[in-house]
Amino acid sequence: MELSMVLLIVLAAVAALILVFYQYFYKNPRKDNLKFILAAMRFLTLFCGLLLLLNPEFTNNDYYLEKTNLVLLLDDSSSMDEGASKDKLAAVVDQIRSNSQLNDRFIMHQYAFGSNLGATDSIRFDQNNTDIANALSTVDQIFLNGTNAVVLFSDGNQTLGRDYEYLNLNHLTINPVVVGDTTQYEDLAVGLINVNKYAFLKNKFPVETTILYRGTRPVSSTVSISINGKRVHQEQINLNAIKNSQTISTLIEAESVGVKTIKIEVGPIENERNTTNNSKESAIEIIDEQTNVVIVSDILHPDIGALKKSIEANEQRSVSVIKPSGDKRDLEDADILILYQPSRSFREVYTHLQKTGINYLTITGSKTDWNFLNLAQGSFTKDNNNQTEDILPVLNNAFGIFNLGDFAVEGFPPLIGSLGDITILKESSPIMFQQIRGVDLDKPLFTIITEGKQREAALFGENIWRWRAQAYRNDQSFHKFDTFMGNLMVYLGSNNQRSRLELDYSLVFENAGLAKIRASFFDESYQFDSNARITIKVEGKENQMVRDAPLLLKGSYFEVDLSDLEAGEYNFTVIVSGENYSRTGSFKILDFNPEKQLSSANHEKLRRLAQKNQGTLYYLNQVDSLILDLANSQQFLPVQKSRQNVVSLIDFRILLGLMAFTLALEWFIRKYNGLN
Repeated sequence: MELSMVLLIVLAAVAALILVFYQYFYKNPRKDNLKFILAAMRFLTLFCGLLLLLNPEFTNNDYYLEKTNLVLLLDDSSSMDEGASKDKLAAVVDQIRSNSQLNDRFIMHQYAFGSNLGATDSIRFDQNNTDIANALSTVDQIFLNGTNAVVLFSDGNQTLGRDYEYLNLNHLTINPVVVGDTTQYEDLAVGLINVNKYAFLKNKFPVETTILYRGTRPVSSTVSISINGKRVHQEQINLNAIKNSQTISTLIEAESVGVKTIKIEVGPIENERNTTNNSKESAIEIIDEQTNVVIVSDILHPDIGALKKSIEANEQRSVSVIKPSGDKRDLEDADILILYQPSRSFREVYTHLQKTGINYLTITGSKTDWNFLNLAQGSFTKDNNNQTEDILPVLNNAFGIFNLGDFAVEGFPPLIGSLGDITILKESSPIMFQQIRGVDLDKPLFTIITEGKQREAALFGENIWRWRAQAYRNDQSFHKFDTFMGNLMVYLGSNNQRSRLELDYSLVFENAGLAKIRASFFDESYQFDSNARITIKVEGKENQMVRDAPLLLKGSYFEVDLSDLEAGEYNFTVIVSGENYSRTGSFKILDFNPEKQLSSANHEKLRRLAQKNQGTLYYLNQVDSLILDLANSQQFLPVQKSRQNVVSLIDFRILLGLMAFTLALEWFIRKYNGLN
C-alpha cells in the first residue's frame, strides 16, 4: 500500500474523531459513561463511511516460471514399422518424458499424426498416409507464443499434402529424429499412372506410367500392363544411374462394358529389397454411350471455350459448337442444347425446340436480343433497357433438384447482364440469386425451369469463364466448377422423373481411406429432408454382409465412412427407413498402400528441414545427445514472470454491514435511554 493512502486513512480517523468530539464532548455537560458508548458507535460509523470513499487497496506480486513447450511429434504411419518397433520408439519417448532436467525446463506435449494430427499417449503405426506438412503447420498454429521446440520422430517419407521442406514456421524450432534405415538400396518402382476415368466401348484409351530406378548400375526389366488379369501390353526397359526413369505409353482397346482394373507391373531386379512398389493398380469405366452437347452461338466469346472444357472434363460427354444458321442435322443429333445469347438468327432453333422437346440451357448477356427472346419462348421475360450491369451470384442454399456438392460462389467475380426486371413465367427453382451493388435481390441469376416435361435452365449473365478461372484460383483445380456443370448436364440429359433419393460415390476408390458414400433424400415437395433415417447394407464376396450402418447427417447430405473395409469389390443398398425408397450400386477398393512404396528414410530432407528451422538432425541412437542439447540450450531457458493482483484492504460488504450495525445500535441505545 502506498504511503499517501496510509496518510489518508489516518486523516479519515482524525476527521471522524473531531466530528465525534464536536457532537458528544464539546459543551456537553453530561458526565456519565453513556456518551462514551454513543461516541464510539458514531466514530465507527463515520470512519467506515470514509474508508468506503477512500477504498484502500494493496498490490500482491505473484512470481512464477514460464517454461518453453516441448512437442513430441510422432509419425504414426505404417511405414514407420519398417524402421523401428513400437516398443523401441515408445522407450525412447518415455526416456525423454521422464528426464528430470527436461521436465524442469519444458512443458511436454505428445502428438501423433498420419493424415491428421491428434493428441495421443500410445504408438500404433496404423495410418495409411503421412502428412508431415499438415502436422507441423497445425502445431505452429496451436503454440503461438514464444519459441517452441519440436522433436519430430519420422522416416521423412511424406505421401500426402504440401512439401514440408519448404514450410515457413514462425514459432517452432524443429529437431528431427530419423527413424529407419538410411541406406539407399537399388529399387525399381512404378510411378504415377495416368488413365482416363471413362472410355467408350470399341474405342482405344491411353495408359501412361513412369518406371523409376534408384541405383548406380545398368539394369534391365520387363513392364507388363494387364486389364482384369489379362495381359494386353508388354515392353522391355533399360535404365541406369543417368537414365533413371522411362515413360511407358500405349493405347488399349475397350472390349467390354464395365469397371476394369488396370495393373502395371515391372519385374524385380536382382537382390531388390522392396518389391511392393513394383506394381500399381488403377481403374477405368467402359461405357457404351455418350451425351452430345451442342452449343449454338452467333458470336465468339471466352464463355464458349470454358463451357466446352468444363463439360468435356467428363468423357461421357462431347461438345460441338455450331451457328444457328448451320446444318439442321447437328441440331437433330444433339442430346442437350446450349443457346448462347440468342438473337433473331435463332428462330429456327426455337422452332426445333418446340417440335422435339429437347432439353436446353439458355445463357443471356449483353448481346442478347431480348425483344426476340421474349417472344420466342414462354419461360421468362425481361424488361430490357440496353444497359449492362455487374451481377454477383448468391447461392440458394435451399436448392435441391440436384446435388451441388462442395460448389460455392463466395468471392466469385460478377457476370455481365442486361439491367431490367426478370419475370419467370413457369415454376422454377433458382440455383443462384442476384446481388447488384451490394443489394441482394429476390431475382434469379441461374435457375432451373421445373414446369412441364421439357427440362430447361437459364443463366442471366455472361463471362462464366471467370467463375471457372476463380474456382481454379481458389483450389488449384477446376474440379468443383466442372462437377457443378457436370451435375447440370446430368439433370438436363435425363428425361426421367427425378428420384427423391440421390447417391454420390465413386465406382473405384484408390484405397479404403477414400471410401465414402453420400446420399441426399428429398420430401414430396423436393426439399431436402434432414430428418430422414438412411441406412446402408454393404455386401462383399459371396454376398457376405460386411456393413449394416446408418448414414450420418453432414449439412446438406448424409454420409457413411467405409475406410475400414479391405480391398475388393462390394455391392451396397441404401435404404430410407419408413419410406419405400432404396438404391443399389457397387464399388471397388484397390489394394494400394502409399506407405509401402519407399523403404529408406529420407534423412537428407529432414536435415534441410532442421537447418531451415534452427534445429539439429538426430538419429534414433543419438537420443542422449538430443536430451543433453535441449537441457543445456540457452534458447529454451525458463523465464521468470510476475502477475500483479490488486486487492481491496477491506471488503466493502463488511464496512456496509458494520455501518448498519453501529447506526442501529446507536439509535436503539438513544431511544432506550430517552435521548433525542
